[in-house]
Amino acid sequence: MQVLTRFFWFCSGANFSILQKAPTESNKYLGIGATVFFTGFFAALAGFYALYTVFQSWWIALVFALLWGAMIFNLDRFIVSSMRKKEQGWSEWRLALPRLALALLLAVVISKPLELKLFEREINRKLDEQKIAFIKQSKDSLAKGFPEIQALETEKEALKKEVHQARTFRDKLQQEYDAERFGEKTASTSGKIGLGTNAKKKEQQLDAAQEDLKALSARNDMRMQKLEVQIEEFRAKRQLEFEKQVPGIDGFDGFAARMDGLAKLTEESEAMATAELFLVLLFIAIETAPIFVKLISTRGPYDELLELHEDQVKLYKNEKWQRASGESEARLSYFKATHFYASELAAASINAENEQKSELSKKRAIGKMENR
Repeated sequence: MQVLTRFFWFCSGANFSILQKAPTESNKYLGIGATVFFTGFFAALAGFYALYTVFQSWWIALVFALLWGAMIFNLDRFIVSSMRKKEQGWSEWRLALPRLALALLLAVVISKPLELKLFEREINRKLDEQKIAFIKQSKDSLAKGFPEIQALETEKEALKKEVHQARTFRDKLQQEYDAERFGEKTASTSGKIGLGTNAKKKEQQLDAAQEDLKALSARNDMRMQKLEVQIEEFRAKRQLEFEKQVPGIDGFDGFAARMDGLAKLTEESEAMATAELFLVLLFIAIETAPIFVKLISTRGPYDELLELHEDQVKLYKNEKWQRASGESEARLSYFKATHFYASELAAASINAENEQKSELSKKRAIGKMENR
């Protein structure tokens, strides 16, 4: 239990030696540290899902997810540990605003991958709908890219229609021939029973139409078989092109596609939009909780001891600076004094030498004058 407590103290960014002197502050920093830790933990989970969606490899996703979680944990720990409780409340809020903005940004970034995981089934359904639309769009595009199929199909239908018209004409002649034999009175029959002259003419016409239909059917069937072979060849080419596009359509389930699917779901469903909003607000509350705890909490013994420790460090620094500055000034004064004294001695020595030389020159001049 003590190890866990110290671990959460570490997560809160608190100073152990100072916090141990203020036992009443232990629970507060324990809660702050736990919040910071679980925020990093959730960030790692979100990063793992997002990166697994991208790389489709669990160990690559695990490595980068741990790095992502550690970075978020370190940022939250820095934000919390860098805040100081002061006597003026507004100054604390003013200094905390940039940290709150960063916490809001982190909350939104962390929540998005988890939203994709929570709404995975709905997103998969939306992606399936988009895949079906892509397949239809691809087939329509390929149909336009192979106009030969439509042309051959049109020609095939024309041949079928030609045979159908010939068969219809043959059936009409058959009805007229039957009516003529049985004595049915119509616009094209005489109404006499038996195989008379009109019946024989109708029979000849029927036989000719039957032969024409037989020849036309054989000829068109042969042509339609050739057309069917050509159509199948073009269909095979079209299917091959479609199969090249299938992997791209099946692979339409990446991170960006899921984000787009989630956006469309929230536009279509008010319940989905509300659930997404609540999830984002939840992570905003989790991410900003340590900051608000420090802002709304009163100034405690830990803050007093921490400020005292920092003030002692400042005083010690000032003392060291004053001492170093005094020693430096003393050394500089000594250097100036000794330097000036040595300069005066050197000047006096030079003056004495010059006087001696001057006296010697005068004596030499006097001696020359006396010799003259």
